Amino acid sequence: MGEHRPGSGEADGGTTRDEPDDVDRIVAAWGRERPDLDVEPLQVLSRITRLARRLDLGRGAAFSRHHLEGWEFDVLSALRRAGRPYQLSPGQLVSETLVTSGTMTNRVDRLELRGLVRRSPDPSDRRGVIVRLTTAGRETVDAALADLLEHERELLALLSSTERVQLATMLRRLNVPLES
Repeated sequence: MGEHRPGSGEADGGTTRDEPDDVDRIVAAWGRERPDLDVEPLQVLSRITRLARRLDLGRGAAFSRHHLEGWEFDVLSALRRAGRPYQLSPGQLVSETLVTSGTMTNRVDRLELRGLVRRSPDPSDRRGVIVRLTTAGRETVDAALADLLEHERELLALLSSTERVQLATMLRRLNVPLES
């Protein structure tokens, strides 16, 4: 038998990169049913979509151990990443989390009821407020992030360091034009 190298694609179940997945079956079926169409984009984008869904489920499990929903983690982590004093305006939170202002108001209300954030008047704008992460919110998001990173590190262990860098580079190339 050949030597196993990190990132060879071999998982605990002995699978290899060449083992067909759901997308291979989907692409083959479309190719059979619609031979007039070039279904090649499905090879990449259907895998990204299916992977994103599975990652969301895994993230949900990591967050639930800390009694958080994904959206709660998003808001708390935006505040945490802001650095001391861990505060942002609602408008900044909207930009960071890509939701509407009405949705953000509801989310901040719910997080405030749980004691994870606190609103205070914005000293630079009498009409505005600032949302600040509480100590409980910071401890919760820090613990959830540590669990999430452990889970995601295990998933990425199937790839070599070089493959992870290459994948990140290629995904960035696809993502940047969609950000604007």
